[in-house]
Amino acid sequence: MRHFTNVHDLGDLQLALREAFDIKADKYKYCELGKNKTLMMIFFNSSLRTRLSTQKAAMNLGMNVMVLDVNQGAWKLETERGVVMDGDKPEHLLEAIPVMSCYCDVIGVRSFARFEKRTDDYEEKILNQFIRYSSRPVISMESATRHPLQSFADLITIEEYKKTDRPKVVMSWAPHPKALPQAVPNSFAEWMNATDYEFVITHPKGYELDPVFVGNARVEYDQDKAFEGADFIYAKNWSAYNEADYGKVLSKDMSWTVDERKMKLTNNAYFMHCLPVRRNMIVTDDVIESENSLVIPEAANREISAQTVLKKILESL
Repeated sequence: MRHFTNVHDLGDLQLALREAFDIKADKYKYCELGKNKTLMMIFFNSSLRTRLSTQKAAMNLGMNVMVLDVNQGAWKLETERGVVMDGDKPEHLLEAIPVMSCYCDVIGVRSFARFEKRTDDYEEKILNQFIRYSSRPVISMESATRHPLQSFADLITIEEYKKTDRPKVVMSWAPHPKALPQAVPNSFAEWMNATDYEFVITHPKGYELDPVFVGNARVEYDQDKAFEGADFIYAKNWSAYNEADYGKVLSKDMSWTVDERKMKLTNNAYFMHCLPVRRNMIVTDDVIESENSLVIPEAANREISAQTVLKKILESL
């Protein structure tokens, strides 16, 4: 595997899952694989789980790790070609990327949607510049349109806890005070569509996702109806995708908050969320603290998803 930006980069998904569970059984089984190799993690945006889990995964494989916060302790970077650089950005990404690649063997990049232009975000300009100019394998640690390490961990978690071969998985929009990217819901939908699960997306009208990511999922505008008989509820906010309202908060409808009444409509479903979560907006205290909440096991599996991806990339070097 050369780069990791989406589910298709993994190849055979069942084989990747077997590798993940092999790693989970013994995290240090491949501790010599990354000897004398260096992972550079570059953050254009904040992180907690992604930073810690990916760094731990690399260490489990014997890798050296360097972390660069672009907005703290580094030069501000210009990302657009053709710009007269007479502002507060003294270095261009097109010089910075090849310099970074001199010091490492694998690069992880985290860069969120900017909500300036939908086409710019969905063309993945920053991530693709790293792939094009670094000469190193690149791992997406969340981009403008996808969060594949999170979605891989979500899939691992569902496989661990499912009680039927073909569970019903529901991804539900929920209210949030700020405009959030579509990366996590896009990615979760893409990964669920790569399985044979029954997959449903529910949200208010106006919050339709890019059809490329919706794929074969059933879209249901009645949240209660969507929850009926569900085995897993994945709650997540996202802002509007449609071009006229791109990046906007169209609604903070608190009736979409996941609460005990709605969870009782399910088949005793597990609750999932990528974290961080706004309590009593996305989900009530009672639901996230219940015995059916998987948010902590889900977060723990971030280490496993990252380690599986790094192992596959190291094996291809």
